[in-house]
Amino acid sequence: MGFSFINEGTAFRVFSPLSDVVEVIVFDEYEGDTGKNYACEKDGSGIWNCFIPEKLLNKWYVYRVIQNGKKEYTADPWSTFVTTTNHYLQFPKTKLICPPEFDWEGDTFIQVNDPRDLIIYEAHIKDMVTHPSAKTYVQGIYNDFREAEVGGITHLKRLGVNAIELLPMQKFAYFELPFNQQTQERIKNTWNPYSRNYWGYMTSFFFAPETIYASDGVLKENAVIGKYESAIHEFKHLVKALHKQNMVVIMDVVYNHASHYDQNPLKILAKEHYFHLNESGDYVNNSHTGNDINTSAEHSRALIVESVLHWMREYHIDGFRFDLAGIIDWETIDIIKQEAAKINPDVILIAEPWGGEYKPAGFSDHGWTSWNDKIRNGIKGSDPVSDKGFILGGWNHETSRFALENFIRGTLRNAEQGLFHSSSHSLNYLESHDGFTLGDFIRISLDHSKINKTFNDKAEITQLNDQELSIAKLAVLSLFVSQGVTMIHAGQEWGRSKVILDPSGKDAKHGMLDHDSYNKDNETNWLNFNEIEINRNLFDYYTGLIEIRKQCPALRKANPSDIHFKVYHDPLHVTFSIQSDTDPYEYFISLNGNTRQENSIDLPRGVWELLVDNSSTYLNKEKISIENSYTLSASGGVILRRLRIT
Repeated sequence: MGFSFINEGTAFRVFSPLSDVVEVIVFDEYEGDTGKNYACEKDGSGIWNCFIPEKLLNKWYVYRVIQNGKKEYTADPWSTFVTTTNHYLQFPKTKLICPPEFDWEGDTFIQVNDPRDLIIYEAHIKDMVTHPSAKTYVQGIYNDFREAEVGGITHLKRLGVNAIELLPMQKFAYFELPFNQQTQERIKNTWNPYSRNYWGYMTSFFFAPETIYASDGVLKENAVIGKYESAIHEFKHLVKALHKQNMVVIMDVVYNHASHYDQNPLKILAKEHYFHLNESGDYVNNSHTGNDINTSAEHSRALIVESVLHWMREYHIDGFRFDLAGIIDWETIDIIKQEAAKINPDVILIAEPWGGEYKPAGFSDHGWTSWNDKIRNGIKGSDPVSDKGFILGGWNHETSRFALENFIRGTLRNAEQGLFHSSSHSLNYLESHDGFTLGDFIRISLDHSKINKTFNDKAEITQLNDQELSIAKLAVLSLFVSQGVTMIHAGQEWGRSKVILDPSGKDAKHGMLDHDSYNKDNETNWLNFNEIEINRNLFDYYTGLIEIRKQCPALRKANPSDIHFKVYHDPLHVTFSIQSDTDPYEYFISLNGNTRQENSIDLPRGVWELLVDNSSTYLNKEKISIENSYTLSASGGVILRRLRIT
């Protein structure tokens, strides 16, 4: 599908079964108003074909589609590179390019024998380099991420994580229709005063890299971006640079729905094939984003699978996180895994296992890893006001003490609230791009007035007070001693607060805490690395725990039978030991979720080494010995260890 150079000619193939006419229009320049029209012929499978006996290298094309008298234009859904205009319609044209030469210098995929060895850092690529504190050379987002003195790769190395999960990088609809204006289809923008889709969860072209992040990308309205293939080269350079640091690269991909307001090729060419429609012909909206792709349809499935393989072959992407994967059918899920494993047997496949249905157990049946919202809600709660979790001295409405113990073991299927066959299928997290930051969740939980308060100066809320700091440490300690794959979100390591900062004056919630910043390409989202010094103690705690988790395999991939829970009077006092053949040490871990009182533990006979307490981490520091008993402060935690007797 798409275009192919065959000898000295150019072939085009596109699926549009109900169209009456399909033509290829070729332009010498993107800005050209008129091009050369070439008729396509339809075969019996609904595919239109055209062959032009000329190699049309470095030209552009669109399809002119006529259906029931309606004439529309769109680029090719199989485009590997697209030129667009900064407008909500995008006016996309496919650029006819050969796969550009690139020197990978022997680079290949990072070997991942066990996904539980990963500590994933979820981030928006631009958030990591755009604030002045990132200290970049302002040479495009891809390049800045690679070269920043403070942000980008430099920050990942400083923190010690070994995997980066980037929010969507496939060509998406950044511009939305202007506020309070409506499309020809009578969709009126009443919800987005910024008229931007910053996070990128509105994919337009599944094979093409986003061009606004390239060195020739600009955000001026109606400007043309992507005339040159800079985005391809620069993204590959970034992946290669990350791999040189032994960093796994995971892409967030959106195959459950498509962009909604632009000249989306799937809608124009074959809406009835690519999408779920109701009896009236309207889009089904289980994704809550406007339209749901019918992933079981022949050409939808082919596009999804080939797109995944394209990013692996061409960009050396190590893994993928599938947005709202509950909408993707099981046969497609299996084909993705089978075909991707042929290229890289260690490929990382992560599902956000909801959207229409809640299916984490099903993904485990199919051998995938899933985001685990059970442990997220069990540890912190689902709502900072009405449904607090363990670290805040409460029990989430779905969580009991026995369920929390199972979450720590890996949320295994044979126990309370279990989901997974193996802890390797459980991706444990407390904060993601969605919802309040963990820091703000804690701030609001302890002071409900903050949920509606306006902060004139972000500095007045950024610094964590003593109680907030203790709870933030207990949160990450609880996360990092739980079996499975671990993920943190950008800025979580210093208790980042996400305050709406809108210098344009469009947003009535300016100065308030944000829980859905998908549309804000400004300092609401951009990471201010100067804030690390404000909560430096927490940042150091994260870096210490990351190193401990990497060096202590029993904390991440012990067998369930290796973990033994102790019974104490206070149900908010969770204590357990781990003895695993994966690790030369045995561990004694205690977590005190009680926010008001200290709790003591009785230690097995012998001398224990203090590895972590609520103040600090002690790996590679002077050894502190503990015997007989230990007292935890309110909202405190401890990891003790000693050499295992074999």
